Amino acid sequence: MVDRNLLKNLSKQYPDVKTATQEIVNLSAILSLPKGTEYFLSDLHGEHEGFIHMLKSASGVIKSKIDEIFGPDLTIEEREALASLVYNAEAEIARRKKTEENFDRWCKTSILHLVLVCKSVTNKYTQSKIRKRLPKEYAYIIDELLHADDEANMGNYYTQIINTMVECRVAEEFIVEMAEVISSLAVDRLHIIGDIWDRGAHPDYIMDYLLDFHDVDFQWGNHDIVWMGAATGNWACIANCLRMNINYNNFDMLEVGYGINLRPLAMLAQKYYGNDPCTRFMPKIIEENKYDPTDENLAARMNKAITIMQFKVEGQRIKAHPEYNMDHRLLLDKIDYEKGTIKVRDGVYPMNDTLFPTIDPDDPYRLNDDEEMVMRGLSEAFRLNEKLQRHIRFIMTHGGLYKIINGNLLYHGCIPMNEDGSFKECTLDGKTYKGKAYMDALERKVRDAFFKEETPKRRGKAGDIMWYLWLGADSPLFGKDQMTTLERCFVDDKKTHKEHTVPYYRLIKEQETCENILKEFGLDPEESVILNGHVPVKIKDGESPVKGGGKLFVIDGGMSKAYQKTTGIAGYTFIYNSRYMALAEHKPYTPMKPDGTQTFHAPVITIVKNMKKRMLISDTDVGEELKRERDELKELVDAYRSGSMKEKSKSGI
Repeated sequence: MVDRNLLKNLSKQYPDVKTATQEIVNLSAILSLPKGTEYFLSDLHGEHEGFIHMLKSASGVIKSKIDEIFGPDLTIEEREALASLVYNAEAEIARRKKTEENFDRWCKTSILHLVLVCKSVTNKYTQSKIRKRLPKEYAYIIDELLHADDEANMGNYYTQIINTMVECRVAEEFIVEMAEVISSLAVDRLHIIGDIWDRGAHPDYIMDYLLDFHDVDFQWGNHDIVWMGAATGNWACIANCLRMNINYNNFDMLEVGYGINLRPLAMLAQKYYGNDPCTRFMPKIIEENKYDPTDENLAARMNKAITIMQFKVEGQRIKAHPEYNMDHRLLLDKIDYEKGTIKVRDGVYPMNDTLFPTIDPDDPYRLNDDEEMVMRGLSEAFRLNEKLQRHIRFIMTHGGLYKIINGNLLYHGCIPMNEDGSFKECTLDGKTYKGKAYMDALERKVRDAFFKEETPKRRGKAGDIMWYLWLGADSPLFGKDQMTTLERCFVDDKKTHKEHTVPYYRLIKEQETCENILKEFGLDPEESVILNGHVPVKIKDGESPVKGGGKLFVIDGGMSKAYQKTTGIAGYTFIYNSRYMALAEHKPYTPMKPDGTQTFHAPVITIVKNMKKRMLISDTDVGEELKRERDELKELVDAYRSGSMKEKSKSGI
């Protein structure tokens, strides 16, 4: 029995039997439609062009539909050109303007082809859902083109609409909008399984794009969490973010994209490291900066300066949190500044760099006055940055450490486990948790840290939990025993660089482990799967993304250019539609050539699971919600008909 107060609230929207019944019919019809296509991606790492191409191409699905629709009616080249138009309409239009003898005719043909493709990707949606995705300026025209069904007059009807748009000089804009509609409707729901930031040039572009996406959620990754901590003003997180992005020459993103003023850091670097070649800190230049080119020698000095500051502020946080059990990472006080050696665990090693002008050997974790001033300024720059705060709030409100969706479990890193496969007991704020309970407790603490108000004196300290999740041994986002950044920077002996992975990554090769994880989160191990990111799958070395007998899929295939030599590919998309689950294996994204042409490589799509029956919306989480709404409306109709609730007339009397 539905609560009477709920029925009263429903009656405000559905004041009589007729309006309530109409909505019951609508909901029942929606429930009978095929489930929309979900796309799962992870580890985007700022690769905005490759990522946006994956979405606009629907990971190869658009090209498949074009081949299916047009078959032998169009040549291979014509079908590829039509696919390119969907992927990057502006570029293809610009190219065609230069090459087509009759550009208006090309526009007319292209619009007609796009309408047919759009019909194909919308055939399992209600008209109301389609209309919600249409651009306001052209919603009426697109709707007419999609749903005109008078075969006798359709040809002439289409011709008149399309000719008029060409005559009114809006055909180019209309083509762009049609391409966007096709891509939008091909991807019903998008799941980002962690790591939008770092390494690649423009995570800010990715976030701007996703802010306008119709349905997206995030499972936080370790590179996301450190930016979330930086947004609280946390010094340790900020230092890590800057070190990584200066190291990858991402000045456009830092100074132009987010407007973070790095001049004070540059001045400090010149003051203390001006005569230091800093050769080991030269940035990795994967992409050139367009708007903020920075001399690589200055960048190297800035890199070293922020790296030293990172080790100092991290040491302060380790001392402030003995419960983190990270004393073994206090290394600045293990340096023999006269001999140029460092004690790491049980060994003493020579250092490849002994120029540390800002370190006081008697108090190595203290920032000097200049460093303190720079960190204070950077903290405010991150904390008060409107664009960054908007991006971080979006992934906070649309994300979490894990998600259960349509019977599947999504998370970025790992679930802390013991060697025997049991869930590891972890301590947080004096309480012990394990498995799902630990993930829930951590997520609550992260949200509290981000949203709670802090006094100026303690500003940024709440973000310590994000810093711990970035590199802590019991962090489900890190998955290693330690982060050996200092050793990698200053010690040549690779023995000191080793970061040991946690038992989880060995255990998930076994089906029993994956099934136990699914059970821990209340899922059916027979039907459910785990979608996991974080660790790049080295396809070229024979690794497989499929673990645990098909119960777990690692979908980090190396979208980041920095990983592609290691992985041999450029990322995965996991696709879940009404008929099957599939893995799309992508080749590296190819930038546009000077002549305006672009080569798009079709991904290799492998079906990993066929559905026993076609999945309908009624079988999904959304379907459960719609069924609940339908049942409540049925109760309302019964209440109207029994007289226990009074229908309202159109006049409201």
